[in-house]
Amino acid sequence: MGAIPNHIIEQVASANDIVEVIGSYFPLKRAGSTWKALCPFHQEKSPSFTVNPQRQIFKCFGCGEGGGVFKFVGLYEHISFPEAVKKLAARAGIPVIEEQGGNSEDDRQHEARRTLLRLHAEAAEWFHENLMKRELAASARDYLKKRGLTTEVAKSWQLGFAPDSWDACLKWALDQGYKRSAILQSGLVKLRDEERPESDVYDRFRSRLMFPICNDVGEVIAFSGRILSSDTETAKYLNSPETPLFRKGSVLFGLQKTKRGLIEADCAIVCEGQLDLITLFEAGLTNVVAPQGTAFTEGQARILKRYVSEVVLCFDADAAGQKAAERSLEPLLENNLIVRVAEMPPGEDPDSLVRKEGAGKFGERIAAARDFFDYWIERHVSPADLTNLNTKMQVARELAETVARVHDPLMRNEVISKVSARLGVSSADFAGLLPKPQRARNSSDAPPRTVAPAPRHEIAMLCLLALRDTDARNFLLSQEWPEVMEETPGSEMLARILSSNLRLDDPASLNLFLSSLTSEEESLVSAWLLQKKPPNAEMVARDWWQGLRQPALRRRLQAAESRLRLPQLNPGEVAALQKQVVDLRGQLDDFSRFSPARALES
Repeated sequence: MGAIPNHIIEQVASANDIVEVIGSYFPLKRAGSTWKALCPFHQEKSPSFTVNPQRQIFKCFGCGEGGGVFKFVGLYEHISFPEAVKKLAARAGIPVIEEQGGNSEDDRQHEARRTLLRLHAEAAEWFHENLMKRELAASARDYLKKRGLTTEVAKSWQLGFAPDSWDACLKWALDQGYKRSAILQSGLVKLRDEERPESDVYDRFRSRLMFPICNDVGEVIAFSGRILSSDTETAKYLNSPETPLFRKGSVLFGLQKTKRGLIEADCAIVCEGQLDLITLFEAGLTNVVAPQGTAFTEGQARILKRYVSEVVLCFDADAAGQKAAERSLEPLLENNLIVRVAEMPPGEDPDSLVRKEGAGKFGERIAAARDFFDYWIERHVSPADLTNLNTKMQVARELAETVARVHDPLMRNEVISKVSARLGVSSADFAGLLPKPQRARNSSDAPPRTVAPAPRHEIAMLCLLALRDTDARNFLLSQEWPEVMEETPGSEMLARILSSNLRLDDPASLNLFLSSLTSEEESLVSAWLLQKKPPNAEMVARDWWQGLRQPALRRRLQAAESRLRLPQLNPGEVAALQKQVVDLRGQLDDFSRFSPARALES
């Protein structure tokens, strides 16, 4: 992979406002002159993720992550710096011409990821073309027609069809030039013998209606295939396996289309299947998502929390749907989401109800959805004979197991009151049945991120001033800073800041400088950029520089005085060293007494 020229990087940074870029991934809320959100890089309940439009940087004061627009896109999408530059360049319509460079292991990994993304995108087109144009997909088109899904809907969601063949997809991918290893890694095919990697492969999806699964920026990363018949023992839905692109527990189907609806409603309608979601969305209920599976995972709940504060579960009325609703509870509560349940009539699902009753009636069901715990308590208590002490105790213990998973103390007390009232026991007695609650996971439970060690205080102050104030920077550049830096341990970052061609009033120049740092260094520098600078920055820089320079001069003086004591020096060497000693003592005498406190007060 070649290197991207600096002027292109700077041009791309200038063309991509960081607030607009990050706001395209998840909602930001204005907070004075900055913008805030829940951090996407660690779990938290109150927003500590800040975006500064003036500096064009982001910083999370919870996990410490921070940097410019390229770092954000790289972290969020798990792509390399060059890939982030290219993605943002494409967004701004800027061509990227790379300079020649060498290959690395990282380059090969990112090239493999690009290959998988391209294979998935082209496979989605192939499946879609099968559905729309091939005779072999006539049964699938009839199925969609019966479900009320038009050709326009099929095109909008890029629905497709996998032929009833053992190797149609395999042959197509090979004909497109993809290697067997890449096709196998994509999950589009399976090994006949999982114990033998060299064994034959066959198509994973056969005779199924195909739903492309996209990440939240719209790239196809996996597929879900639905059988067309109902009288079979085959699983109704078949999903791609986990791959380098796809982690089932971290993806919500449809999010790339429904993000805006979620933000505007501040409420997510959660249904089980892809067809349910598509029907609701096309009927105008656009604040809808579907987990990849049935119950919510912690990762999916955390993603959803970025967009909404409330969730309405619309799982099927059968036992599997009810269990899925209960399993979804803990991750949703851990992310501080309000949970309600819209019960589906027996034998119905959101898709069938919308087609029978219309979107308006279904919307009324959503509005009337009960609090999860009201629904859940009634479901457990109604069939039980509470006059029987053993039955009553068994129900109480079952309910206590779930109540113990409620980590918020206020909510837990409210639920205890509801359960104890319904069972006819005291709140204290029921609370005594609760297992010891597990501590809620929060940002402090996440493994600490690696942060570059901050230089000692006086060097950090000079770094901050050299980044923030033109007069202070010009003063430092006028000094003999390269020599002092060589003699000052821990001053490498200050030397890099001073040696850069940074233009302090140009955020694009700042992003170019940030791109030259490691991830940990970028987080550290972004923190400096958001700190307040003193009003008389140049005077403070002079004082801190004096304090930094004094030890360097003393070290030079000690070295010169030590050399004067060496034997066998000729008269010329002695004279030169004596002159150096006098000069260094004079420079030290010229310094006024340095006081860090005075520097901060001045």
